[in-house]
Amino acid sequence: MDSPASSFAMKNVRSYRNLVSPRLLRSNTPSPASSAARPTSSGYYVSLSRDNIDLTGEVSSEFKQYAVHIPPTHDNRPMSETPTVLMDPAIAVKAEQQFVSSTIFTGGFNSMTRGHVIEKMIKGEANHPQMACARGLTCSMPGCDAKAIRDERGEDVLPCECAYKICTDCYIDALNNGRKCPGCKELYKRMELDDGPEADNPLPLQMDRRLSRVKSSKPTLLMGNHTSEFDHARWLYETKATYGYGNALWPKDSSYFNGGNNNGGPPTFNEKARKPLSRKVHASAAILSPYRLLVVMRLAVLGLFLTWRVRHRNKDAMWLWGMSVICEIWFAFSWILDQLPKLCPVNRVTDLNILKDMFETASPENPMGRSDLPGVDVFVSTADSEKEPPLVTANTILSILASDYPVEKLICYLSDDGGALLTFEALAEAASFARYWVPFCRKHQIEPRNPESYFLLKGDPTKNKMRPDFVKDRRRIKREYDEFKVRINGLPDAIRRRSDAYNAHEEIRAKRAQMEDGGDLGEPLHYAKATWMADGTHWPGTWTISSNEHGRGDHAGIIQVMLAPPSSEPLMGTADEENLIDTTDLDIRLPMLVYVSREKRPGYDHNKKAGAMNALVRTSAIMSNGAFILNLDCDHYVYNSLALREAMCFMMDRSGDRICYVQFPQRFEGIDPNDRYANHNTVFFDVNMRALDGVQGPMYVGTGCVFRRVALYGFDPPGLKSSACCGGRGNEAIRHDPELAAIHGVGSDEDDSMIHLLSKRYGNSHTFAASIPVAEFQGLPLGDRGVKFGRPAGALTAPREPLDVGTVAEAINVISCWYEDKTEWGQRVGWIYGSVTEDIVTGFRMHNRGWRSVYCVTKPDAFRGTAPINLTDRLHQVLRWATGSVEIFFSRNNALFASSRLKLLQRIAYLNVGIYPFTSIFLLVYCFLPALSLFTGQFIVEKLNVTFLVYLLILTTTLCLLCVLEIKWSGITLEEWWRNEQFWVIGGTSAHLAAVLQGLLKVIAGVDISFTLTSKSGGDGGEEDGFADLYVVKWSALMIPPITIMMTNLIAIAVGVSRTVYNEVPQWSKLLGGVFFSFWVLCHLYPFAKGLMGRGGKTPTIVFVWSGLLAIIISLLWVSISPPSANSSIGGNFRFP
Repeated sequence: MDSPASSFAMKNVRSYRNLVSPRLLRSNTPSPASSAARPTSSGYYVSLSRDNIDLTGEVSSEFKQYAVHIPPTHDNRPMSETPTVLMDPAIAVKAEQQFVSSTIFTGGFNSMTRGHVIEKMIKGEANHPQMACARGLTCSMPGCDAKAIRDERGEDVLPCECAYKICTDCYIDALNNGRKCPGCKELYKRMELDDGPEADNPLPLQMDRRLSRVKSSKPTLLMGNHTSEFDHARWLYETKATYGYGNALWPKDSSYFNGGNNNGGPPTFNEKARKPLSRKVHASAAILSPYRLLVVMRLAVLGLFLTWRVRHRNKDAMWLWGMSVICEIWFAFSWILDQLPKLCPVNRVTDLNILKDMFETASPENPMGRSDLPGVDVFVSTADSEKEPPLVTANTILSILASDYPVEKLICYLSDDGGALLTFEALAEAASFARYWVPFCRKHQIEPRNPESYFLLKGDPTKNKMRPDFVKDRRRIKREYDEFKVRINGLPDAIRRRSDAYNAHEEIRAKRAQMEDGGDLGEPLHYAKATWMADGTHWPGTWTISSNEHGRGDHAGIIQVMLAPPSSEPLMGTADEENLIDTTDLDIRLPMLVYVSREKRPGYDHNKKAGAMNALVRTSAIMSNGAFILNLDCDHYVYNSLALREAMCFMMDRSGDRICYVQFPQRFEGIDPNDRYANHNTVFFDVNMRALDGVQGPMYVGTGCVFRRVALYGFDPPGLKSSACCGGRGNEAIRHDPELAAIHGVGSDEDDSMIHLLSKRYGNSHTFAASIPVAEFQGLPLGDRGVKFGRPAGALTAPREPLDVGTVAEAINVISCWYEDKTEWGQRVGWIYGSVTEDIVTGFRMHNRGWRSVYCVTKPDAFRGTAPINLTDRLHQVLRWATGSVEIFFSRNNALFASSRLKLLQRIAYLNVGIYPFTSIFLLVYCFLPALSLFTGQFIVEKLNVTFLVYLLILTTTLCLLCVLEIKWSGITLEEWWRNEQFWVIGGTSAHLAAVLQGLLKVIAGVDISFTLTSKSGGDGGEEDGFADLYVVKWSALMIPPITIMMTNLIAIAVGVSRTVYNEVPQWSKLLGGVFFSFWVLCHLYPFAKGLMGRGGKTPTIVFVWSGLLAIIISLLWVSISPPSANSSIGGNFRFP
């Protein structure tokens, strides 16, 4: 059954059977709905002129003034037919592209899909041809103020030789009225297309289920080993070669080889064809062999030590002995889980030169040398414009648009889960600034390509810059960027003032209507206080003052193409004085940029970030269908412009078809130099993740990851049973999987049931389902010897099909709030639901199906982001991670229930992810044991004998040696390792413990507890110090356990020393043991104590209050447990009463 949202409401307009066909369709029946409306080339009704709307009088609060009612999509087309008008194909494509890029599309559950034509998006004028609402000349027809048809350079398209400028609607009217030009009154002549092969068809045929880059002349998608014969005649014709006596003579001008690098001789196309794109480099045997030997040795010593501890009890303090032995056994178990996956660390090296030679160099299969790399869709997610500043998000978008990747193959999507107008207009400003920033980066090879980070770099900016105009260009771009920041930072006030002005006008209208109706003037006025866009219409998303269908969790789905798809051929700039910099001989195209805000309605579980990412997966599959997906948080930007090419070296390698994702390490900026709270997390990213790369691959950590799209669809890797939907699998193999058979259309007697199974997994969008085999084919490596599943070279060089309105309408359909109902989205397909750490679960599911992942460490770093440097914020971040781990442990995603495809060491690593928060229980007890030992005068062993000390020395020594060797093969520093150990104790005694408590209450009692901030104490001078937030103390309940541990151990040391000094028979061995372990605990908690001091040692009053209360409670507890005798004394004649 078709979805409600796919049935588009049509007011007095006939339905159309084919949205994209060899002929553009329109209705011959005028629409009486509005006097200012007229039919367009695709059957929509759009306002002819805003001058028809009296803004000085009544301003309508409805969208219908500018509503463009869209015809049905591919998946829901009524059977009616209408007369057709043949339109010139060149003009048709350009007009459709121009309309899409200037229209904001909205829709959702039980609501019509609308296309609202935006006349103005930002305060300034947009002059880049790809930008939405780009400026241009108006139509020359009397009474029409629409913009004339433009091409990819932004120049007007002239259908007639008389150069009469005309818009799309007027052009269609002229075709209907005798095909005569309104200017010269002569018949229109067919325009010649730029691309010869496409001139044979009036229009591109029905899009093959979504933007495929596959040439029709190439083998079908289901081919495995492509061994089609080479067409020598065609090759000689395309390369201007001539036959001599028995061989081919190459032309001496070498025009084909871009300047004659081959000196007129035949090129060596296959010189690097068989060289690998990446290599695995194992750690040095001189380091790895002793490392493994030490692990085995320490494991044996641990077994002997625990055996000795169990057999030698402390009869004087059995309770103390018992607690210590239990904790030590758990610590040994936890160390084994953490250590075993580290036995096979590897490094990886890529070769970008070979990648360029294979995919972007002229070859017999690619005579023009066009890029044969697959498409990449980049996802950027944001949810709250107040907590995630728009300027940070805009810089991330700019760094993506400036990435060194084929422009036509790179598409950026911004998911605004809050549906805020602030984010929308900030993205529009970023798209406007990109027309300066991206050419500047390409011209001068700028790194990094985040403007904020680039202009804050210290050092000489002219270093290694060869062009003489660099200083001038940099100065102009810096000035423009400063103005850009002012505009971004001023958007909240601009939106507020604009909305207040329009709402005041609405109030006047409501007051006037009340007076005309004779109502009581004392009654309150009823009108919605809307948030208004720059063109004077209501924002369809979240309003500043929430209203019905315009709240944070209640708004329509929104899609706006900010930057239209670029042309397939380079668009060179000019030295025009209007340009900020000279772009002569420089490609000024920009990647496609899309704003997406999925629909939200009350009563639906939207699944937070995971749900937003899945909505982007479906939207991008409809609109661009890139074979790979890069996801980034809004505060993580592209630091290395070659990062995507690095990932492609793994994905396009011979065995790359079995790689589900390439994970990059997270690197952070703005961290204090001492990294007090281990924010860099280098031990995890440079030790654990490198080690997992030698097993089955690193875990997915939420950002900086390039996915294979079909791996997100729940398929198994190639070569396994029911593995993939193409890649050379025969029809018999496909028929065994009904869902795959439905995708491929393989013959079956029960087509309806197969389609039902397909809809059950992916939803009822046939366009989305048809895009799956195309995405998999594009992601295959090149077919070669040793490559079982590959694609032919040159298959992805065809130009991308233009983006049409029906495609965007279908994209609106798949982001509706109801779309995932009764499907496998979030369960088997896409990002997995049910945990706050959806990233770990999603990666686990892929590894569990047999996929491999790769860890890519680049120089310089691929991506960089920000991390909280405040103690409380850091603890709450760790709390969220630990809570997700507890949820994983109590769910079916526990590694204990994994399939046999998950390797043993990989299983142990995932098991440790779910178990590590429970270590906090034993760690908390063990941190109190030294204090209890000092209070009672007992110790965990009966006496400090040689055996205990030898075991302790061996275990400590082996641990230190393992640390040294890890530093050697991972590249971290000793200080970073020690900071990680310190914060492991801090987090284990605070956030991890709270996560275990929260998880147990949720599983057992169904009680959901969240730990939030309760009070705040700020530091001073924050604006002058870049690390001011480091000194801000925000009180949180998570701080209670560490404070208790510190105060207890300090008091216990004082009590122990006093007892020993004034005891008639002092037991110095027990005192030294207790004091040593208490001091060891305090050393680990030192960063926590330093964080409580704030700036300049100013400790908040709340800390003194808690410390005093805890000191009194602990003292009374000690007296209650071990009451002093009547004759006991502590110095002088003092006696207890």
